[in-house]
Amino acid sequence: MNKKHQTNGWLRELNDIVRGTCGGFLFGIPLIYTMEVWWIGSLAKSRLMIIAIATMFFVVFVLNYTDGFRKRRNTWRVDEAAIDTVEAMAIGFICSAFILWLLREISVETSLKESLGKIVFESVPFTLGVALANQFLGNSNQNNSASDNQTKNNFGLHATLADLGATVIGAIVIAFNIAPTDEVPMLAAAISPPWLLALMAASLVISYAIVFQAGFSDQQKRRQQKGIFQRPLSETTISYLVSLLASAAMLFFFQKVTFADPWRMWLEHTLVLGLPATIGGAAGRLAI
Repeated sequence: MNKKHQTNGWLRELNDIVRGTCGGFLFGIPLIYTMEVWWIGSLAKSRLMIIAIATMFFVVFVLNYTDGFRKRRNTWRVDEAAIDTVEAMAIGFICSAFILWLLREISVETSLKESLGKIVFESVPFTLGVALANQFLGNSNQNNSASDNQTKNNFGLHATLADLGATVIGAIVIAFNIAPTDEVPMLAAAISPPWLLALMAASLVISYAIVFQAGFSDQQKRRQQKGIFQRPLSETTISYLVSLLASAAMLFFFQKVTFADPWRMWLEHTLVLGLPATIGGAAGRLAI
């Protein structure tokens, strides 16, 4: 009995961390593609980093005191809010460090001071996303009978088209502001083919976690839909391909790639922009 209770406790903790991590990616990914933040982080002095961390702690503490990223906490306790704040900041630091490492903005050759500066400043939106995970992305439709009836009717081709449309809209909302910037070609030039494969894997895993593991929407309903691609793995894969097509279209629209450019340039730029587009596409599917 105690062992089962302990196992459930660890599962709840893991679900809370996954939910917070996905919230961090949804909020933090646009800023990670901003080179000005890289420069500010690279040049930041220790005192400025400490001020940034202290300010972030205060803001996230207030958010965690009112709601936070956990589902189990019902009482407003200062000690729980403080612990959750430390955990949310740790998740934010790890998420921003992982994406910066994946995009080759930090590596083993990067100085410790520069790496810390970039991670601290990039972690601000990630950490806020962790703390806001329940408030903006929590599941509020589980007991809604009207939604149940809509879901029953929302199957087959209609459900598939709705998901694909939501993916395109979400991808455009998140990636449209990133597509015309110089960050995309800059990052693409610095990323080698093995890292592009890692970027693809990370895009798929994050997308799957946001839609099917984080608990932001009614996951059981999504798993029960009967559309052509309405299975977690196939939906994640198809949605990723749709996000890549949307990314290529946005890059072409802003003339960042043209028909005269080699296919490899198209591929590299599209995969780099595909990460935020895929996360936006996952957020779009949560909205329907």
